[in-house]
Amino acid sequence: MSEPRSDTDKSLAQETSPYGYPYWEWVAREDPEYVKARQPLSQLSVGEGKALPIKYREMVIIGILTFRGGSLDGILAHMRRAIQYGATKRELLEAIQSAAVPGGGPTFAAGCRALMQLDTEGAFKNG
Repeated sequence: MSEPRSDTDKSLAQETSPYGYPYWEWVAREDPEYVKARQPLSQLSVGEGKALPIKYREMVIIGILTFRGGSLDGILAHMRRAIQYGATKRELLEAIQSAAVPGGGPTFAAGCRALMQLDTEGAFKNG
């Protein structure tokens, strides 16, 4: 049986994934070596300081998640991070529209559902 959460598990999980997925705390507790090994990959793919700004990298991830039928929670987490790094509602809508060309109606619908939820929640302070 797993041990209760610790601050170390939370910290290690946050360093591995900036999205707050609860399963990373569990993995950090169960196999901290795996989480530590994954941190450099996470930093390379979603970390700061790259030529492509985070908001655009998040939009790429959103397009892939919507196409692959990712969970609403996952799509929302990536949209929230894109917004945190300056993405506007219009930019996210256009990203979803772009993903709909190769991805089709289900991709578009998944992205719109998430975007509508964020709009209803008042997530867009910057347009």
